[in-house]
Amino acid sequence: MLNLQLARKYSSAIFELAQEEQQLVPYGEQLRRVLDDLSTVPGIWGYFANPLIQRSDKKALLKQLFEGELSANVYHFLLLLADKRRMALYPAIVEDFEKLSNEARGIVIADVTTAHGMSEAQREKLGNKLEAVTGKTVKLRLHEDPKIIGGVIVRIGDKRIDGSVTGKLSALADELMAYK
Repeated sequence: MLNLQLARKYSSAIFELAQEEQQLVPYGEQLRRVLDDLSTVPGIWGYFANPLIQRSDKKALLKQLFEGELSANVYHFLLLLADKRRMALYPAIVEDFEKLSNEARGIVIADVTTAHGMSEAQREKLGNKLEAVTGKTVKLRLHEDPKIIGGVIVRIGDKRIDGSVTGKLSALADELMAYK
């Protein structure tokens, strides 16, 4: 819990800076790119969490990887995290930053689960329908799960819409059992 609170403090700080500079999207893209790049290295988060490794070594690694590749504020934010021994919190910081940024820009994330992939036309139609219902810009995050047989399950925040074949069969079974 303490780590999540710390991550929120850092994500709020970089979010406020990005908002002040009107750079929410570029900062978000850079933060995500760093996370994606670092996540390809096995054991990297353990390396950053290890108190026996000198801060200067961690900062040197970040300099080697990202110096000149990021805006000055994002780059210095990474060095600050390394200096404060908070780099292991980076994945949580990025996730929280993205939530704050999406909220500020009126964007909601819809987790969409289907048995098989969706065509571009289906994605566009579903996205438009969800935008009409929510009144916000909707970004679809697609998942596949053959267990749902067919149909779609949509989750936006704490709301869940189950239009899957499995969900309908389950609801039918519950209804039939109620008549016993």
